[in-house]
Amino acid sequence: MTASTKPVILPEPGRKDNILITSALPYVNNVPHLGNIIGSTLSADVFSRYSKLRNRPTLYICGTDEYGTATETRALEAGVTPQALCDEFHVKHKAIYDWFEIGFDHFGRTTTPEQTKIVQDCFLKLHEAGFLEERITTQPYCEKHEAFLADRFVEGTCPKPGCGYEDARGDQCDKCGNLLDPFELINPKCKVDGASPVPRETAHIFLRLDKLQSDVQKWFEKSSKEGHWSSNGIAITKSWIDRGLEGRSITRDMKWGVPVPLPGYEKKVIYVWFDACFGYPSITATYTDQWEKWWKNPDEVKLYQFMGKDNVPFHTVIWPSSLIGAEAGVWTMLHCISTSEYLNYENTKFSKSRGVGVFGDGAKDTGISPSVWRYYLLSNRPESGDTQFEWSGFAAANNNELLANLGNFVNRVIKFVNAKLDGTVPEFSASYTDESFEFPSWIASINTLLAEYNKELEAVHLRAALKKLMEISSQGNLLLQYRLDNTNLASAPERTKTVIGLALNLASLLASISSPYMPGTGEAIVRQLNTELAFIPDTWDAEAIKPGHKLGKAEYLFTRIDDKKVAEWRDKFGGTQATRAAEEAAKKKKQEDRERDKARKAARKAAKKAEEAGQSGEVPHTAATEEIKTLPIREKSQVLEK
Repeated sequence: MTASTKPVILPEPGRKDNILITSALPYVNNVPHLGNIIGSTLSADVFSRYSKLRNRPTLYICGTDEYGTATETRALEAGVTPQALCDEFHVKHKAIYDWFEIGFDHFGRTTTPEQTKIVQDCFLKLHEAGFLEERITTQPYCEKHEAFLADRFVEGTCPKPGCGYEDARGDQCDKCGNLLDPFELINPKCKVDGASPVPRETAHIFLRLDKLQSDVQKWFEKSSKEGHWSSNGIAITKSWIDRGLEGRSITRDMKWGVPVPLPGYEKKVIYVWFDACFGYPSITATYTDQWEKWWKNPDEVKLYQFMGKDNVPFHTVIWPSSLIGAEAGVWTMLHCISTSEYLNYENTKFSKSRGVGVFGDGAKDTGISPSVWRYYLLSNRPESGDTQFEWSGFAAANNNELLANLGNFVNRVIKFVNAKLDGTVPEFSASYTDESFEFPSWIASINTLLAEYNKELEAVHLRAALKKLMEISSQGNLLLQYRLDNTNLASAPERTKTVIGLALNLASLLASISSPYMPGTGEAIVRQLNTELAFIPDTWDAEAIKPGHKLGKAEYLFTRIDDKKVAEWRDKFGGTQATRAAEEAAKKKKQEDRERDKARKAARKAAKKAEEAGQSGEVPHTAATEEIKTLPIREKSQVLEK
């Protein structure tokens, strides 16, 4: 059955275990690196495959996030339209995820009529409910290329005490995690041309998160407990709520985006902070016109969302607030969030421009199978703290774990049966007992580990469950040790045939439980066993493959990675000497600029204080400088089309 003819996946009425899964929508203007992949799409794929192998109605949705200033600016630089740029990178993203064997049920995009309809509908419902208001704000404006700048296109030094990160963006600092205002930055520069932005007034629509705080806090406290959110997801959300939510601008002065559905805002679009998360239901709407059965079914659908930690506030504060404010109790809300920290590359950052790190389109060039890449990334998933991608660790995971443990077990037993028993499963019984080995205890140990594997994955503890998988494989090698050879087959045929029968059935179980992590490996095992991939059970059936069953041909699951290849890859993906020297020079210059600008900023502050001291009354401040100048919301008759 081809992808185009696959039946549409819908939740089953009456079931409480319909599972809806999303991974953070990758931004379309660049190719993803390994940190992006493990942080969202790959992690979500593991849980999706596991849920399906537990025989639950499961839908995994993702797609490219295509609106915003970054796309508009990149297209301008490339001399193409934003749509053409999105078309190009959407294909590139999909090709990378396909190679990594990430099994989306639908991979869409946000530049669709469905996105516009759903976003505008929620926007207007929030307006009608009184959760939107117009404010006059001061926004950064680049006089050099004559355009307002999105906050993320202003860069400078983070002003937060104890941070001082030199590459902070105007919306957020990736080092300390604080949301920022572009005019807070020390030495702010336009990312497009390096000019210093100037403040300029403009009107925008703000989402009154402060009016929704009580409702979203109650929802957060309930959902985070019931869904067993990851600790970093809880901590980030709690810090936002504890600080007190404030109104946030959800419109921008640009062309590429969902139009604001209000008169007087024809030259503005809805900002990505509000727009992007609606990509999940809108992409589902391009998959099926029955999308509301997934997204407006809170009693029968559980929503699991996977992302890096920098995306947490949008999914746990801003989007839930929007859904609650627009249609409380109608939408399927977040049940469980699984958040990752950062994956770094050999103690530095991934950088496409400097050629540092492995990006999605580079992994394929190594000739190493997707299964090995998936295994190493998932075994090194940054769940509770940052982790490192290291070539030595990559090779060790392949050679010492996959090859020596899982690959050795499966190949050894299938090869032996093909060579000595004409590829046919011998007569055996799982109830066999022998003084030389506690077969019943061994079977019980497999079921104990299987229960632990299931428990960890139900809690979305991907690394811990992967460890259990390898422990089960180790038990297989323990069974074969000193018991599978020609001598044992001749001297203790019944015991040896029992070992073979149990080992083959364990290989079948390993195919199923390895499939969420390494789908290609799972397929290879069942191909050799000449069986179908089975559902993941609560209790292992040690006699599922019956005597007389004919096996397929033996094949190697993994091959050894040589030290020479490790050195070659480290050099290839480590950047050039010239780029590293240029980076150091740039850092030095930034430091000098920062010291110089500190003095200038101090002088400006002093002058500003003196000026304010001479004014009478309260000065109306602007949101862009963390000062508020609130205008009454326009009457609905003036701003809404009737």
